[in-house]
Parts: sequence; structure tokens; C-alpha cells
Amino acid sequence: MREHAAGRLRRQTCSEGDGRRLGVILLILRRLALAVPLLLVVSALTFVLTAVAPGDPAATLLGSSATPESVAALNAKLGLDDPIAVQYWHWLEHAIRGDLGTSAVTSQNVGEAIGARLPTTLSLVLLGTLVAAVVGVCLGMVSALGGRALGRVTDVLAVAGYVIPNFWLGLMLVYLFAVKLGWLPATGYVAFGDSPPDWLRSLVLPVVALAVMGTTAVAKQTRDALREVMGREFITVLRSDGFSERQIVFRHALRNAAIPIVTVTGVLFIGMFGGTVLIESVFVLPGLGGLAVNSAQTGDITMLQGVAVVFCLAVVATNLVVDLAYGWLNPKVRVR
Repeated sequence: MREHAAGRLRRQTCSEGDGRRLGVILLILRRLALAVPLLLVVSALTFVLTAVAPGDPAATLLGSSATPESVAALNAKLGLDDPIAVQYWHWLEHAIRGDLGTSAVTSQNVGEAIGARLPTTLSLVLLGTLVAAVVGVCLGMVSALGGRALGRVTDVLAVAGYVIPNFWLGLMLVYLFAVKLGWLPATGYVAFGDSPPDWLRSLVLPVVALAVMGTTAVAKQTRDALREVMGREFITVLRSDGFSERQIVFRHALRNAAIPIVTVTGVLFIGMFGGTVLIESVFVLPGLGGLAVNSAQTGDITMLQGVAVVFCLAVVATNLVVDLAYGWLNPKVRVR
């Protein structure tokens, strides 16, 4: 009888495990299916908006002394005189095969140019998100569990984080820690492979400038979510059963409050890609933000297309990670 019950329990456990794996696979497939039309729409809009914007890549290449005939000849050679739909179709045919093309302005391979700058932007965004999430959750927990005074302090910090522009904060950090104190470099980027300590030192100031606003957002979300969870009935039951406050907060309350925190962290990660444009300019970092700005200014459609595709892929990957985190925190999400 016991062996029969144990076998039934093992089969039930295996069935539940198979169901969880199937739910995760279906979730990934749904997200990937949604990513295809999203990539098409983003790339098409970027292509059209860049093509109709003022500026002529051929004229930029040839300089101010170029004649209209030479500009027209170069446009024909590069295929820039074709209709926008034809240009986009040619680009899409190559992009599907993994070829993002060659810049008509700089003659660089787009994939290689993006690959050279992507580590800088990813380092900045990942570290900025990590700092904002860790510090924000800690501040939110202190605010939620420490009373009204700390809650007001968090509100003040949140307002300050939202109203202070990150580029102005970056300039102030450079003046204080690089110019006056000389503790950290003011500009430049050192690759991780060249020197991990110098890589970290080169990113401290830009990461702080980028993460401040995100820290306040995570702190407020953590405080509100944790306060709501701490007021539920199961918390009272846990206290009556003799669980310590530390166990209640870290084992039960934080897990139940985690979904909105994960949501705001995912949104923050995506938003930081836009914030890197100014931060990379202030700290002279060779990242994708500066590449996108330069491409837009020179009318480099191919390069701007490549950057837009990479940013869109980052959005898709982030949404997938957030959904998987939902499924881990709340198994009911996997079956929806």
C-alpha cells in the first residue's frame, strides 16, 4: 500500500514537472511569435522616418563642393534613389540572413560597428539596472518597515530622482569626483578584457548618474508592494505561528511583493537604453547611444536600422525574462 502511494506521488510530481516545463516552453514560443511582427514594425518605421528626414547621405559623403550630378550618381550607385519600399525590402532580405548591411556614410560593416559598441552600452545598462534594483529594494524595505518618517524620506528622494536630469547629475559627479577629488576618471571606457578594475572605475560615475532615477522608482514600488503584503491575513497567521519578522519578510512577504518590483525593473532596464544617449555623450563612452545619434544626424539609414533592431531585440529579450520571472514567482502565470 505504501509502495503504491509512493509511486502515485512520484507520478504526480513528474506530471507537475512536465506541466511546468511545457508551460515555460509555450510561454517562450508565444513571446518569440510576437517578436516577429514587432521587429518588422519597428524596422519599417525606423526606415521610413529616417528616409524622409532632412539630409542626404550622398551629399554628406561627397562634401559641400559636390555637384548635383555627382550626388545623383552616388545615390544611384548606393540604391538611395529607389522607392522607400524597395530599399526596405532589399535591407530586409539581407537582415533575415544576418547581414545588417554596410554604412553608406562611413563604409563600416553595421554588424561589426554595433558589435564593437554593444559591450559598452550593455555594461552601462546592466550595472545601472543592478544598482537601481538592489539599492531601490533596500530603500523600499526600510521605508515600508521603518515607519512614516522613513516613508517621507523615500518620497523626497523619489521626487529628487525624477526632477534631476541625469546629464546634469553626471556633470556634477565629474566635477566632484574626477576634477576636484581625482578619485575616478572623468571620461573614457576601458574594456573588461583589458583590465577589470579599470573597467569598473570607468563606469562608476556614468552608472550612478544613470541609476538614480531608477533607484527611486524601484524604492517606491517596493515600499508600496511590501506594505500591502504585510497587511494581509497570512502575515498575521505567520506571526501567530511564531515565525520571526526576518523570516516573514525575506521568505514570504518579499516573494509575494516581487511581481510589481520585477515589472518596474524590466521597464527600467528598457528605459535605460534611451538614457544612455545623454550619459554616453557626457562621459564620452563609445556606445550605441552615440552611434544612433551620429547616424541620425548624417542620415545613415543602414546604421540606424541596425541600432534600432538591436534595441528592439533587447526589449523582446527583457519582456521574455520578465515573463519567466513571473512564472517562477507565480506558477499560475505559466498556464495563462
